[in-house]
Amino acid sequence: MSDKTFHGCPCCSGTFGGLFAVNETVRHLKDQAAPGKGWSCNWGIDWMALHRRDLLKTGAAAASLAALMPKKGLAQTAAEGQATTVFTNGSVLTVDADFFEGEAMAVRGNRILAVGTDGEVRAAAGDGAAIVDLDGKTVLPGFIDPHTHVISGSVVDSIMDYVGMARFATASEVLDHIAMRAAQTPAGEWLVFRNFDPAVQEGPDALTFTELDPISTEHPIFVLNASGHLAYANSKAFEVSGITGDVEDPPGGEFVRDAEGNLTGFMKNNVAFLQVASNYPAMTEADPVGGLIALLDKWCAVGLTTVSELSLGALAQSPADAQVMAAAAQSGRLKARIRAYPFYTLGTKAWADAGIRQGDGDAMARIAGFKLVADGSNQGFTGLQREPYLNREDRGLAYMEPGELTAMALDRAEKGWHLAIHGNGDSAIDNILDTCQALADAGVDMSKVRPRIEHCSILHDEQIERMRQLGVSASFLIGHVHYWGIAMRDEVFGEEKAQLLDRCRSVEQAGVGFTLHSDFLVTDPDPLHMIEMAVTRRTWKEPDFVLAPHERISVESAIRAVTSEAAWQLFSEHEVGSLEPGKLADFVILARDPRRVDPDTIKDIGVIETWMDGKQVYSS
Repeated sequence: MSDKTFHGCPCCSGTFGGLFAVNETVRHLKDQAAPGKGWSCNWGIDWMALHRRDLLKTGAAAASLAALMPKKGLAQTAAEGQATTVFTNGSVLTVDADFFEGEAMAVRGNRILAVGTDGEVRAAAGDGAAIVDLDGKTVLPGFIDPHTHVISGSVVDSIMDYVGMARFATASEVLDHIAMRAAQTPAGEWLVFRNFDPAVQEGPDALTFTELDPISTEHPIFVLNASGHLAYANSKAFEVSGITGDVEDPPGGEFVRDAEGNLTGFMKNNVAFLQVASNYPAMTEADPVGGLIALLDKWCAVGLTTVSELSLGALAQSPADAQVMAAAAQSGRLKARIRAYPFYTLGTKAWADAGIRQGDGDAMARIAGFKLVADGSNQGFTGLQREPYLNREDRGLAYMEPGELTAMALDRAEKGWHLAIHGNGDSAIDNILDTCQALADAGVDMSKVRPRIEHCSILHDEQIERMRQLGVSASFLIGHVHYWGIAMRDEVFGEEKAQLLDRCRSVEQAGVGFTLHSDFLVTDPDPLHMIEMAVTRRTWKEPDFVLAPHERISVESAIRAVTSEAAWQLFSEHEVGSLEPGKLADFVILARDPRRVDPDTIKDIGVIETWMDGKQVYSS
C-alpha cells in the first residue's frame, strides 16, 4: 500500500465554505442572510434596488456588480431583435430521440426555428435571414455539465493557479511551474496554487519547505491539495503569517512536523492552513459575483452553455449563495445557464426561511433540486463500502446515517423537490436505493422526484436493476476512470472491484439514464474530453490500459450524456439539451463530427464557436 495521503473531495462536505470564511463579501452576505436580518432570497426581488440599499457594499463585489449591470438581460435583448440566422452546409446533430442529422438550422431571436434540409430551413426562415456557411463543420447542442460547484469553485479559480494532473503529470513539473511564476512575480507577492494531488502526480507525498524554499524565500507560496483538506507552504508564507515553531495544532487540524519536531510546511485541514491562507490578500478581497461571471466566460471555450451548482450554500455557509448566483445572472453577463441545488448541511429550515423553492428562478439561473450526501470519496477511503478497502480494515464513512438520509429525503420529496444524492461506495448506494424505496413506499411520485445518484461510482448488477425499477438515474464522474483508474485498481479496490467503476454501458443496457460530469473543482470541465473518457476508458497513468473495456459506450451515447440526458436530470429538457424548434438557441460549432474521428482524438476537436441564448459568446 502506498503511503501517499488520500482524502475526500471538497464537495462531500462543503470544504470551501470554511476556506472563504475570511472573505469580506462572503461574511457580509452571510450576516445579511441570517434570521432576523430581514433579507429573504426572493426571486422576484429588484436586484438594482437591492444594490442601492447597499447589500453588496463590501470589497470589489459592489463596484464590479454596478459596472456589469445592463438595463436588459441577454435573453430579453435577443428576443426583441428577432433576427433570423440560417446555419447551413454542415452537419446539425439534434440529439433528439432519433439523433436526427440535418443539413441546416435556423435561429430566430433566442430560439431555434427549424432544423432540416437546406431548402426546408431556408423556407422556414423566410427572406432576409442572415446566412452562415458552416463549411462542413458540425453543430451540436450546447454542452451541459450536470455536476459542478461554480459558486465556491469560481472564487477559488479566480485567485489560485491550477496545477492539477490535467496540466502536470509530476510534482517536478508543478515545482518548475511555481519557479517560473516566481521569476515573473515581484518579490513579496503571494504565489497561490490549487489541485496538486500527490496521490496521482508522481513525486514526494507532500510539498514541504525542502521543495518550496529553494524556489523562493521572498514570495509567500501556498499550494492547496486537490482534496481541499490539505495544503503546503514555504517558510516565507509561515513567516508573514506569524507561524513560528511553537505554534499549537488547532482542534481538528495539524501543522505537520518532522522527526525532530520542526515544522515542515505541510498542513492538515483548513483550521490549520487558513492561518496561512487568510493572509493572502485575495482571500479577503475576492469578488464572488465577478468570479462566477469570469469562470463561465472561460468555459465558453469548451462549449459549455449550462452548468450546475451542487452545493449551493457551501461558499457563505448560508442561503446567501443564491444571491450571488442571481446577481450574476441578472447582470446580463453570464455566458452559461446555472442550475443549483441547495446543500443539506444547512438543514431544510434555513432554505425555507430564505424562501428558496424548487423551480425558483428563470431560464438563466434556477433552483433545480436538493443535494444530499451519503458518503465520501473512494480515492479518499471515505466512500462507504460493503467490504473493506484493499489492504485496509476500514470501509469508509456514512456522511448521513440511513435513517437521517431517508428522513430528509422524504421531507424534501413530499414538498416537491428533485433529489441529487451523492454516493460513491457500494454500501452508500445501497443506502440511497433503500431511501428511494422508502419514498416509493410512502406514495411519492418518483417521476417528479427524478432521484439521481451523484458519482454512482461502484455499482453491482442488482443495484442497477433496483435503479431501473425505482426510476433512479446516474451521474458519473468519468474522470475517476481516466485520472484515478490505476489508483483504484492498485491502491483502493484491487483489480476485480475496480471493474465496477462508472458502469456506463451496463446502466445503458438496463435502460437506466446517465450523465457525465466534472465535479469541478475535482476535475476541470472539458465535455469533449469527458466524451472521449467514456468512449475509450483509457487511463491517464497507463494510456494503453483500458479499465473495464466492456463498459465503453458509443460516441452518440456519450454525447447524449453531456447534452439531452444532462438537461433531463436538471429539469431543463423542455428548453435546452437538444436542437429542436422552440428550444433555446444554445449550441456549439465543432471543427469535426466526434462520431467520425479516432476516439482517442475526440478531445482534440476544436470548438469553433459557442452560442448561448441566440448570441455568439465564444469564437476561436
